[in-house]
Amino acid sequence: MSDAATTMPADETAEGSGLGPMLTFLFAVSCGALAANLYYAQPLVALMGADLGLPIAVESAIVTLAQIGYAIGLVFLVPLGDLFENRRLILVTMAANVVSLLGLAVAPGAAALFAMMLVVGTTSAAAQMLVPLAANLAPEKQRGAVVGNVMSGLLGGILLARPVSSFLAGIVGWRWVFGLSGALIAALAAISLALLPRRVPAGQRGYGALIRSLGQLFVTEPVLRRRGLYHAAMFGAFSLFWTAAPILLMRAPFNFTPSGVALFALAGVLGVFAAPVAGRLADRGYTRIGTTAALAMVVAAFAAALFGTHSLMALIVSAVMVDLGVQANLVFGQREIYGLAPDIRNRLNAVYMTTFFIGGAIGSALASPVLEAFGWLGICVIGMAMPAVALFYFVVVDGKKG
Repeated sequence: MSDAATTMPADETAEGSGLGPMLTFLFAVSCGALAANLYYAQPLVALMGADLGLPIAVESAIVTLAQIGYAIGLVFLVPLGDLFENRRLILVTMAANVVSLLGLAVAPGAAALFAMMLVVGTTSAAAQMLVPLAANLAPEKQRGAVVGNVMSGLLGGILLARPVSSFLAGIVGWRWVFGLSGALIAALAAISLALLPRRVPAGQRGYGALIRSLGQLFVTEPVLRRRGLYHAAMFGAFSLFWTAAPILLMRAPFNFTPSGVALFALAGVLGVFAAPVAGRLADRGYTRIGTTAALAMVVAAFAAALFGTHSLMALIVSAVMVDLGVQANLVFGQREIYGLAPDIRNRLNAVYMTTFFIGGAIGSALASPVLEAFGWLGICVIGMAMPAVALFYFVVVDGKKG
């Protein structure tokens, strides 16, 4: 395939050119595989901690470091998509991701594991270079649906990461989980080299000005700021639940094995269906009612989880509701921010994702110490409070503005 046939010369001319089924599938699978790297460790923290001699109270730091790394990638790597040719940037970042995953798989001790997990998180941000590229290729009237389809792949990767890692860890050990992920990303990078379209952005800023503009966008774009903070609350609750629930399940009275945790995690896979539905609802103008329903669903999920210490069914229902609400709210937010300014979608996406991944990092960091100090009740109270505050502001304060 020639460069002339695959080059998107600038933001304005690339706008609305469309994606075929094969390219959409590649975008979705690549996003899912990259995003899954952040979540493989969630059900494995107890195994990894025991293998490396980590105190129980710091086990959840393994997940937190991946999310902090992802935030670093969102701030310092993803905005480069508004400055450099997109395909090359994505492929280089994916290559670095492969190297870091293999380093994680052979990490000899806790220090090396923490360092590699941080780099894995940083380079997995290549997923968020692919999403704005898909948005740029999509026609305006179909942008929500296209983003929803691509995000369904990304969210599928997130939701499948937990059961897949649990199953694999029970068979070949936790190190092979990351080694096999490295092989998958390498294969996808090779396919992307042949199929991914080139796109040269129109931006002329230097790197320093580009990064400084992120803070300016957060301050000057109220829609971006509010949607980022709403989803920070949602993603904080999501990370809190999925980091704490496997720990709870591996204790009495459940005493789950890693395979049992994997089966439980499959409950969350239903959340993948929220993304395409939310995208189509957003295209039809139902963003406000959809956001209200999504926020309320996660509050209700943690209310149901209050019964989870002795009821597996309560935990399963909570898992499904958490994932459905969080994934739907993510797509509603993306549909709104991608409509703000076509020429800076990478930066808009970087600010949005960074904002809510900070919330996710806070949620996963709280999981182990809160569970140790206050039990599952503490997890549920904090989990309800995060989306409840966002829901109150969205309905009462933001509603008056709109």
